[in-house]
Amino acid sequence: MPVIRWLYEQILRRDLEKLPGQVCFMITGEDMVEAPEKVFEVSEWCREIGLGGATFHISTQDPSEIVPYLPALRKVATIACLRLHVGDQIETSGEGMCVTVAAGKSGREEIAECIRKIAEEGTPPEAIDEETIERHLTYHCAPDLVIKTGGSHLTDFLIWQSVYSEFFFSDVNWKWFRKIDFLRALRDFQARARRYGT
Repeated sequence: MPVIRWLYEQILRRDLEKLPGQVCFMITGEDMVEAPEKVFEVSEWCREIGLGGATFHISTQDPSEIVPYLPALRKVATIACLRLHVGDQIETSGEGMCVTVAAGKSGREEIAECIRKIAEEGTPPEAIDEETIERHLTYHCAPDLVIKTGGSHLTDFLIWQSVYSEFFFSDVNWKWFRKIDFLRALRDFQARARRYGT
């Protein structure tokens, strides 16, 4: 690593005082194919910085196309507690900071599934509130910061959970996303005054 880049990373890190607890990265199936080891690398950055957790959403119409890259994703369990959701299959392994990797499920699908579960339980309409919905969601994380790399559109993943999230859009493609880019996103988050919908 060039010395100048290393020094710049140290300056960015030194100036970080207010960190997000949870970060979500939105990537595509194509991103996963081009850089299968990147999820592990970025998870390491999150752990080093001291974040509470990270979520990676791999948007794809066919979750089975991620199967060849499962060994690269499972490597995350060597440094963190990995929750791997591929289609309807869920795996949990490792310990430490929680890292969720979800492939294929959209936010709309998650909400529809949640409503079906509530209906199957026979919950009367007047008893349904935000807490009821949140209890039935698949993903129980509310990211403080959502990072979208590259030029493709944002997905509806965590559509309920990210309603108060801050969003950071990077022009850098996932394959070339560097620690400096991550630290810049954290610096940008720190500079924002969060309103939580008010």
